[in-house]
Amino acid sequence: MIRSERHRRTAVALLRILAVAGAYYVAADLGLLRKVTVHGAVITPLWPPTGIALSALLYMGLRVWPGIALGSLLVIATLSGSVTASTALVVAGNTLAPVCAFLLLRRVGFRTELDQLRDGVVLVFLGAMAGMVISATTGTVVLLADGKLPDGFWSVWAAWWAGDVMGVLVVTPLLLVLRKARMPRASDRWAEAGALLAVAVAGSLLATRSSLSMLYLLFPILIWAALRFQLAGSAPCALLMSVMAIIAGTERVGPFADHTIIEVMINLTILNGAVALTALLLAAVVAEQQNVRRRIEQACEELADVVEQLAPGRSAAAWPSRAGEERESR
Repeated sequence: MIRSERHRRTAVALLRILAVAGAYYVAADLGLLRKVTVHGAVITPLWPPTGIALSALLYMGLRVWPGIALGSLLVIATLSGSVTASTALVVAGNTLAPVCAFLLLRRVGFRTELDQLRDGVVLVFLGAMAGMVISATTGTVVLLADGKLPDGFWSVWAAWWAGDVMGVLVVTPLLLVLRKARMPRASDRWAEAGALLAVAVAGSLLATRSSLSMLYLLFPILIWAALRFQLAGSAPCALLMSVMAIIAGTERVGPFADHTIIEVMINLTILNGAVALTALLLAAVVAEQQNVRRRIEQACEELADVVEQLAPGRSAAAWPSRAGEERESR
């Protein structure tokens, strides 16, 4: 019995590792659909595997780190066609970056609900910006040591780091929201959600395809999504807007036309960073305020019950709004 239970746990752990590796590899294929070349190095404006890796660690703990390493190894081996010592170093950097980010988040007490401004801030600065320094530095140094980067070290480093950071800021909040997903109900705001989706798609197309530099149109839509649907609305909108901007940027259309690839990368990094920060932090602020309001309402109801028990008949006078509600319910 004990042996079979041990075998079952081993099988579950192995399946989780393989699932993380598979998700990492698929996410990398999606990210490479819009790859660009900066000083001979292949870079993506948005690298989804970093968001997959950090989310997997937040969900399942450090035990799944071999899945991140395996997924990274498969991606690099597919791109280069061989496995060398340099490959091992890049894999180590790609694995250590989300692991260190996870350890930093756990150290400061990060909560995956993302319903407090503090959690959004630490995800941005510790989980994304600080953690992804490791992967960017390792990868760029390896390219330099192999002679594949004759110049432009800091340009490549910044582009690599920005792509990894965007993967965390855009993908991780969306995956954390999916953890709380439930079956839809008839009482949900379907009409408003449909209107938000239509406006987000139309606004993203207009902002990223128009030659009139209308990128600022994205932010009222993000504010609407965050105020009305919190992270469940702002995270998908941020992903949609980032993807549409990357497609337009790599095709050099709309506001990205007539720019060099370095200028396009800078513009995409600033835009996607602003979109991700707005979606994440505003949604966290709104969720935190709603949680505070619910706690206050609950405390008021508990106090009214105590007053009712101590002095029957006086709680209605002490709490006019409660009495009004009781009269309306009758």
